[in-house]
Amino acid sequence: MERTGPPARMTGLLAAFSAALLAVGGLAATAPSASAADADVARNGTFEAGLTGWNCTGGSGVAVSTPVHGGTSALKATPAGSDNAKCSQTVTVKPNSAYTLSAWVQGSYVYLGAEGTGTTDVSTWTQSAGAWQKLTTTFRTGASTTSVKVYTHGWYGTPAYYADDLTLVGPGGDPVVLPAVPAGLRAGTPTSSSVPLSWTAATGATGYNVYRGGALVLSATGTSATVTGLTASTAYSFQVTATNEAGESAKSAAVSATTTAGGGGGGGGSDLPAHALVGYLHSSFANGSGYTRMADVPDSWDVIDLAFGEPTSVTSGDIRFSLCPVTECPNVESVAEFKAAIKAKQAAGKKVLISIGGQNGQVQLATTAARDTFVSSVSKIIDEYGLDGLDIDFEGHSLSLNTGDTDFRSPTTPVVVNLISAVKSLKAKYGEKFVLTMAPETFFVQLGYQYYGSGPWGGQDPRAGAYLPVIHALRDDLTLLHVQDYNSGSIMGLDNQYHSMGGADFHIAMTDMLLTGFPVAGDQTKVFPGLRPDQVAIGLPASTQAGNGHTSPAEVTKALNCLTKKTDCGSYATHGTWSGLRGLMTWSVNWDRFNNWAFSKNFDAYFGG
Repeated sequence: MERTGPPARMTGLLAAFSAALLAVGGLAATAPSASAADADVARNGTFEAGLTGWNCTGGSGVAVSTPVHGGTSALKATPAGSDNAKCSQTVTVKPNSAYTLSAWVQGSYVYLGAEGTGTTDVSTWTQSAGAWQKLTTTFRTGASTTSVKVYTHGWYGTPAYYADDLTLVGPGGDPVVLPAVPAGLRAGTPTSSSVPLSWTAATGATGYNVYRGGALVLSATGTSATVTGLTASTAYSFQVTATNEAGESAKSAAVSATTTAGGGGGGGGSDLPAHALVGYLHSSFANGSGYTRMADVPDSWDVIDLAFGEPTSVTSGDIRFSLCPVTECPNVESVAEFKAAIKAKQAAGKKVLISIGGQNGQVQLATTAARDTFVSSVSKIIDEYGLDGLDIDFEGHSLSLNTGDTDFRSPTTPVVVNLISAVKSLKAKYGEKFVLTMAPETFFVQLGYQYYGSGPWGGQDPRAGAYLPVIHALRDDLTLLHVQDYNSGSIMGLDNQYHSMGGADFHIAMTDMLLTGFPVAGDQTKVFPGLRPDQVAIGLPASTQAGNGHTSPAEVTKALNCLTKKTDCGSYATHGTWSGLRGLMTWSVNWDRFNNWAFSKNFDAYFGG
C-alpha cells in the first residue's frame, strides 16, 4: 500500500515503432502472376458478414456501415496500448503456388500482410491514407504449405483504421473441415473450488474450448484442463469443443461435477461474514492520520492488516515487524497490550494479518535462500503475535517478469516462482485456517488485459500484469483479493474502453474483470479465469488524504449496487451479478478515523452492520 507517491507509468514503444518503420520498407516480394483460373480464396473479405472468419486481437475490431469502400460494411479496428489491432484469418492454399493479396484501406499506418507462407512472409503498408487506398503484395507458398494467415493491422497509439474488399487471389487449397466433436469427457476429483476435466483427442483438432454452463471459460491445446474459481458445494455442468482453422465443432455431451465442501478462500475465510470490511492499521509507523491502537479499532472491521512487515534489504527475504517507536507515536501501546488486543479481536471473530511490503517495503525473492528466509521470518512474526495469516502487498519493483516469461499459467521468473512456493509453504504449515489476502495495484493485475511483462518486442514495462501468475497459482488458497483501485492510471476494461479512478465506473469495470476473467495481453488462448465473488473485495482510499482516486460514499454505493444488484451501472455492462461479493478494503483504518469513520459507516449502512 503506498503511503505516498504517483501512480506507475508504462514505458514507451517509440524505439520499436521507429525500428519497425525502417524494417517494413521493401518487404513486398514479387511472385509470378496468378493464372486466369485462380479465384479469391479469402473468406468474407468484404466484411458483409460482420467479422465472421476473422479474429481481431483484444476485441479491437468491429464491422461498421460507414465508411465503406464497397457494399454496406467494412472493418474498423482500433489500436490500444501494445495491441496494434491485428485482424487475421487463416486461408487454405496450395503448395508451390502464387498468390496476390489486396485490400482497400483508410487511416494512418495501415498494414496488409501474409505470414506462414513457407517462403518469405510479406507485408506492405501506407503511412497516411485519408481516403480509400489499395494495398497489394504477392507471395509464393512453400513446397509443403497448405495454409497461410492474412492480416491487417494498425500501429500503436494511432487512431482506428478501416479495411474493406480484401482478396487473396490464387488456387484454392483442399478444404479444411471442422474437427470432430470431442468424446469421452470426464471429470476428475473436484476440490472445493476446481474441477479437473479430460477427454479423448478429436480428429482434426488443433485446440479445445471448455464451457461451464454453456459459457466459455478457458481454452486448451491438449486433452485436459482444470476449471478453477468455483464455489464450494455447488454442481456444475461442463462441455468441450474442438477447434481448428475451419472453426469450432459442436459441443460434446455434458458431464456434471459437484465441488466439495469448504473453500471460502482456501479455508481461511470460511468463518468470515458474508460481507466483510478490510482495513490496514498503521502499526509500525505514523503519518498525518495519527496512530490508532489495536484496542481502539471499531468492531466494523472484520480483517485488520498490520502495516507493515518490511525486509532488512530488498533481496534478503528477511521480514521484520515492530510497533511504531514511542518517539514517533507517543500513544503507542506496549507489545503486551498489543498482543492482548489482537486476542480480543480474534475472540470477537475478527482476523488479524501481517501485511508484507507496502510502498517502502520492496521484496524480491530472487533466490531459494531468500524464499526460505521469507518463510521462516514471516512464520516468526505470525507466531510471535498469534496472527491469522498473511497479506501480500508487494509494490514498486518487487514483482516483474523476465523476458520470455509469457504465460501466467507456467511462470519461470524466480521472484514470482519463489513467492508462490513460499506462500504454499506457509499455507501447508498453518493449515486450512490460514488467511491469505493480496492487495496488488491495477498495474499488476487488470493492466494484464492489454500488456503482460516486457511483451513480444521487449519494450514494455516488465511489471505489467506480474501479479497474475501469483494470483492464479494460489487461487485455491486465496481468501481475498482486493486490488487497489487508486493511485492508478486509466485502465482498459472488458468493454475495451479506458476507465479512470474516482467514480463508481472505475470500480465496476475493474471488479468485473476480476470476476469475469480476461484474455491476458489479448491472447484468447491464455484466459485468466475469474475468481469467486467471495474471494473479491474492492480496494479504496478511506479519505482524500489517503490516496489519489478517493471515491465518495455515494459512488461507492453505486458500485456495490451495480455489482451485487445490477442497478446504478451507468454505461458499463457487467458480465454478471454477484450478490456474494465479499466486501470492501480500505487504506486505511487510521485515515478512516481521521475522516470521522465515513468509509466504515457507509459500509455498515449498506450491508446492515
